[in-house]
Amino acid sequence: MPLNYSKWNQLELSDDSDIEGHPNVDKRSLIRWKQRDIHEKREIRKHRIEALTAEIACNNVLEPRLKRVRERVAGALGTGQGASAEDAEAGKTQTGLNFFQYLVDRLQTSPSPAAPPTNAKDQPTYDAMVLSLLLQIYGDVKALPKDDQEKGVLDGMEKHTKQLSEHTRKLQGELEVEIKEQKKHITSDDIKEGWESKYVPPKPTPPPIKNAITETAPTKTTSKTTTTTYEVLNPGPSSSPPAAAAAEDEDEEPEALPELTPALTRFSRLPLWDYSKSFFFIQNNRDVVVPGASDALLVAAFQAQSDGNAAYAKQCVHQSLLLQYCDKLGRDGVRVFFQKMIAGDKRAIPIFIKDVEDTYAHLITRAAAAEASDTNPNSTITFNVPDGPPPDDLVLEGPGTEDMDVEEVRKALMMRWTVFQGFSDKLKDALKDGTLEKINKVLADMEVAEAEDVVSKLDLAGIMSFAEGGIRDETGRGEDVDGEVE
Repeated sequence: MPLNYSKWNQLELSDDSDIEGHPNVDKRSLIRWKQRDIHEKREIRKHRIEALTAEIACNNVLEPRLKRVRERVAGALGTGQGASAEDAEAGKTQTGLNFFQYLVDRLQTSPSPAAPPTNAKDQPTYDAMVLSLLLQIYGDVKALPKDDQEKGVLDGMEKHTKQLSEHTRKLQGELEVEIKEQKKHITSDDIKEGWESKYVPPKPTPPPIKNAITETAPTKTTSKTTTTTYEVLNPGPSSSPPAAAAAEDEDEEPEALPELTPALTRFSRLPLWDYSKSFFFIQNNRDVVVPGASDALLVAAFQAQSDGNAAYAKQCVHQSLLLQYCDKLGRDGVRVFFQKMIAGDKRAIPIFIKDVEDTYAHLITRAAAAEASDTNPNSTITFNVPDGPPPDDLVLEGPGTEDMDVEEVRKALMMRWTVFQGFSDKLKDALKDGTLEKINKVLADMEVAEAEDVVSKLDLAGIMSFAEGGIRDETGRGEDVDGEVE
C-alpha cells in the first residue's frame, strides 16, 4: 500500500537548505529574518480575517434594517413588535416623510445600546450608523421641493442599500482568499488533540459509621506464652495474681452506639415521602450508604422520641428504612428502589409506608418503656388488667392501706375498668395475655396518633405501669399481699 506524504508539502520552513542569501550575511541571521517574516505575515492575515468577519456580520445586521426603513417610507405599516426603532409600537401607523422624521427623532433621543461585538474604541452602535446614513440622505434631498423629497429619500435609501450589498459581497470574496491562503500551510494553530487517555482513579469507598455493628465480628488475637513453674512449699499466695487478671478481663466497657455523621444528619432532616430529594442527596453524598448508617438513624430516632421530638424521630425512621430497603435489593438497590418509588409503584409504596408506620409505633412503645425504666432502674413493666368493675364490698388490706379512702380507690378502679372496656377486642386479649410483644403487634396496626393515645390511656389508668418488684394487689384478690392497690 503506497503512503501519501502530500500533506507535508504544506509545511512552511524557515531553515530550508536551498535558501540563498548575501555572502556577507550569515545563514543563521537569514533564517531568523525569514522566520520573523513568516510569523508577521501570519499574524497580519489572522487579524485581517477577523476584521473581515466582523465587518460582514455588521453589514448583515444593517442591510435588512435599511430595507425595512425604505419599505416604511414607501407606505408599509409597522408591526409594532421587535426591538428595532423602525417597527416600534409608537410609530407603526406612520409612513412617508412623517415616519422618516419620527425615526430620526427616535434614534437621536432614545437609541438602542446594541453594537457590533468588537473591542474597538468608541465603537458606534447600530442605531448610530443608521442615523448617520439617514441624516446624510436627508442632507442630499432637503434642497429639493417638498413634493420631491420623499422620492429623493426612497432613491437614496435604495442606492445606499445596493452599495452596502455589493460591498459585503466584495468583503466575502476577500475573506475567502485570505482563508484559502491561510490553509496553504500547516501552522501550530492547526494542531488539535485527537484523543488522550488519562487514568482517573475511582473515589475511595467511604468508611463505615463509627461504632457500626457489622456482620463479621472482630477476631481476637491470642498469643501463646511459655511459663516456667517452680514447686514451692506454700503455693497459696501465688494463685492470687491470676485471679485478679481474670477479673479485669471480665470487666468490659458497655458497647458504644452508632453515631450520626454530618452527612447523615442532613439526610435525616429531609421531608417524609419525598423520594426525589432523598435520591438526589444519596447521589451527591456517597458516605450516606455505608455500613451502620441505618442503625445510627434508628438510634437518633429513639433519642428524638425520648426527648419529645416526634416529628424528627419519624423522619429518622423513614430515612433509616430507605437505606435498609436499598441494601436488601442488592448491589444496584439504590437505583432500583428509588426508580419504583419515584415512578409511583402502587405495590411498593403502600408496603413501605406501612413499614414506616409500624416501626415508628414500635419505637413509641419502646421509648415509653425506656423512659419509665430510666426513672427507676429496678422497675419492671406490669399489666394490671381488671377482670370487672370493683366489688360493692371493697376491702383494703395490707400495710400502707390504713390511710386510703375506699371511695377514692373505688373510683380509680372503676375508671380503669371503663378505660379497659373502651379498647378493641384485640387489644383486650393482648393485655390479658400480659406480654409486651403482643401489645406491640396490636399498636403497630394503628395510626400513630391513635397508638400514642392508647399508650397514654394505659399509663393514666394504671393498666400498664412500671413499678418495683414485689407482689401487687390487683383489686384485692391476692392471698399473700405485700404491696398496695393502684
